[in-house]
Amino acid sequence: MEVHQARYFLALCDSLNFTRAAAACGVTQPSLTKAIKKLEEELGGPLLQRERGLTHLTDLGRRMRPHIEALVTAGEMARLEAEAWRRVDRTPVRLGVMCTIGPTRLIPFLKRLRADVPSLEIDIKDAPGQELVKLLNEGDLDVALIALPNLPERFDQQPLYREHYMVAFCPGHRFEAMEVVPLRELNQEDYLNRINCEYPEHFDALGIPDPAADVRIRYATEREDWIQALILAGLGCAVMPEFLPILPGIATRLVTEPEIVREIRLVTVAGRRFSPALTCFIDLARRHRWSHA
Repeated sequence: MEVHQARYFLALCDSLNFTRAAAACGVTQPSLTKAIKKLEEELGGPLLQRERGLTHLTDLGRRMRPHIEALVTAGEMARLEAEAWRRVDRTPVRLGVMCTIGPTRLIPFLKRLRADVPSLEIDIKDAPGQELVKLLNEGDLDVALIALPNLPERFDQQPLYREHYMVAFCPGHRFEAMEVVPLRELNQEDYLNRINCEYPEHFDALGIPDPAADVRIRYATEREDWIQALILAGLGCAVMPEFLPILPGIATRLVTEPEIVREIRLVTVAGRRFSPALTCFIDLARRHRWSHA
């Protein structure tokens, strides 16, 4: 049994008129009659009793109708699922997130993404900014969230949100008495160096020397949890983005003079073909209200 035969039969069941059924199916009456006759031959008996002015289902036709309806319904469901598969395929979106970008703004977006496109799979790669640039260039990532001040021209960049830099310190530090902390105040302070932080690159982009260059670096590590544990222990201070998750007990103040702000951008390689899944991800990211996360 072919799908068009099943559709023609169900149209006849509804109208009990060959002319109207043919019109509903968008075919000529001879074509519909030929298809029904072939279907009857396959099923071994007449499905409709043709009488002048009255056509009705035979006993075989009535018995076959629910089975043929189920067949057409299953075919339609298969078509819809295949269409959904084409719109958002099962290939994971390979997302790079710069390791200094905290999840505070990202989690609400991922929750919306799951609600809108539950079949979408995201593989997240956490790495320093320059490594993400390399992975994008080499095709090992599809898209990335990056906050570097200067990126190669071959990248398309969509600004998402901005965040300030803060100085983090333990309670009782002299910074606690200040409303904001000018960068020059960090000179000769015990400092904890966040190795993956792109913070010095912002001063290079501004064309000015880093005012915090004269700090006394006591510890350096790639791990944010170590940096914050050392801060709580009173072993130094550190500059970090405002939306980075902070351990309870750590105090922060806005860094000023100059006030440094970084922009988180959605980055892709210009001209590279997007999969349906990636297209969906990027479209939702552009429409999401990041500043209200």
